[in-house]
Amino acid sequence: MSATDQISIRVEPTKESRLSQVDFNNLKFGQIMSDHMLVAEYNNGTWTDISIQPYGDISVSPSMSALHYGQAIFEGVKGYKFENGTVSIFRPDKNWERFNKSASRLQMPEVPEEIFLGGLKKLLDIDRNWIPSKEGTALYIRPFMFATEAALGVHPSISYKFIIITCPVGAYYSKPISLKVETHYTRAAEGGVGFSKNAGNYALSLYPTQLANDEGYDQIMWTDAAEHKYIEEAGTANLIFRIGDTIITPHGDTILHGVTRRTIMELAEKWGYKTEQRKVSVEELIEGIKNGTVTEAFAAGTAATITHIDRIGFNGQDYTLPPVEGREFSLKVLDYLNQLRYGKIEDPFGWNFIV
Repeated sequence: MSATDQISIRVEPTKESRLSQVDFNNLKFGQIMSDHMLVAEYNNGTWTDISIQPYGDISVSPSMSALHYGQAIFEGVKGYKFENGTVSIFRPDKNWERFNKSASRLQMPEVPEEIFLGGLKKLLDIDRNWIPSKEGTALYIRPFMFATEAALGVHPSISYKFIIITCPVGAYYSKPISLKVETHYTRAAEGGVGFSKNAGNYALSLYPTQLANDEGYDQIMWTDAAEHKYIEEAGTANLIFRIGDTIITPHGDTILHGVTRRTIMELAEKWGYKTEQRKVSVEELIEGIKNGTVTEAFAAGTAATITHIDRIGFNGQDYTLPPVEGREFSLKVLDYLNQLRYGKIEDPFGWNFIV
């Protein structure tokens, strides 16, 4: 028996499924929730009362510490359905590892494997009919945890709630995106929480992103806090570039270590490409676009997988990337991952977690 099966989960099935109300040909990201959710409580140093119950509202105290002091973290995972009906989750073990790193940094309890992966496996087994099978669609999975102690005062909460909700989704971005290089606002600083997937990292991005939207850009390209000289990540994803013959991604503790990013770099190495994880300066990127050595630029993340970048704005000037149809590496990666995650080819890495 695996660790993911060594857990007792109480199941309360929904009395009336909402599945018949869903138009699977028109899935808007994150707006249609599946029938059930997994809920686990943490009190007095112990995880208790683990259940799968109908998706619905929860009651919280107005003095709940997460609302005041921001102890809230989450992950993004995707589940897929093969042509033969098999349900698979893509590399959830890496999300579990990253989730617990975020928890540790925010002084929150780690979630055991049997709750995170075991609970996820059982949840998807119950809601497997919610998983779309059309290519480009998936079941988006959102594990999250927040502090629930009903008391004011800056200290780690003594109680927490861990929940997993899911929703069928289509594409996050339907076309290549434009990015504005951010040279004033900051997402994360050395020694901070940039590597963790916590709610605050996203809240602080909203205002500068809106300013970029007002200027006609889809998202921000964040730079380092000290000098705004080095590229970090996009607003909702990691960044990867092909410069010359090398596949390069910015690296550091201020950057979220994405599972999709990691997967792409591992594939690049397996296929014989040169790879580098290092600092990438804005100057290097702009000069590379101008002289033609930057041939591919894309965002990589669970929601988007690969989203091509067609335009980058810096200091009032736009720089256009080469046409998408000529981007050999990123197109190859996307095609391979689509075939792998939908079970159309063998999985030599063991990345598909079968439910």
